[in-house]
Amino acid sequence: MTGVRPFGDRGSTLPLYMWLTTILLFTALAFFAFAQAASARNGAQSAADAAALAAAQQAREDLLLDLGGAIKADDDWLDWLDLPDGELPGEGATAAAQELAAANESTVLGGAQATEVNGFPGFLVEVQTAYTVGESIIPGTESMTATARATAVIQPRCAFDVDADPTKPVMLDCDGQSVGIDPGEFDPDDLPDASVMFSVRLAE
Repeated sequence: MTGVRPFGDRGSTLPLYMWLTTILLFTALAFFAFAQAASARNGAQSAADAAALAAAQQAREDLLLDLGGAIKADDDWLDWLDLPDGELPGEGATAAAQELAAANESTVLGGAQATEVNGFPGFLVEVQTAYTVGESIIPGTESMTATARATAVIQPRCAFDVDADPTKPVMLDCDGQSVGIDPGEFDPDDLPDASVMFSVRLAE
């Protein structure tokens, strides 16, 4: 004789199924919220990196102009190749950083700050995204922005004879590229691109 399956067995699994489904859905939504936050942080970091590099690159261009002036007027112009006292022209650094940050939907907080890393001068830039993390199951994310920091430094690329006379023609070795400078017949237009004489990189 075949027995009749109690209806209670089937009914008891339904609440368990609904509970597990709810847990899985909540977990998926939580992971999605964390992914949204990670995406915002990554965007902020990319904007900070770009802004810091822009600040340092602008300073490098200004540095080359100052070097040109020093060659014409200063017997110690060779010191400029080693970035004397770690100083950098920073007049246009903040504007350059702001422009790149805006291109990445972010704003610069506090301007490009002069800094030094391992003896190399550079700029520290902090940015805040103009966009938010977005709505999620975590309260407040719809108004939460992301911030990030980055530092870019300038490094000399040119070597020269330590006994070189700065009042006479000098040959520079800029990472394998030869650059000749004759202070007596110097024309600023003779200088190579700033990237030949100074490198810019993100500090780790």
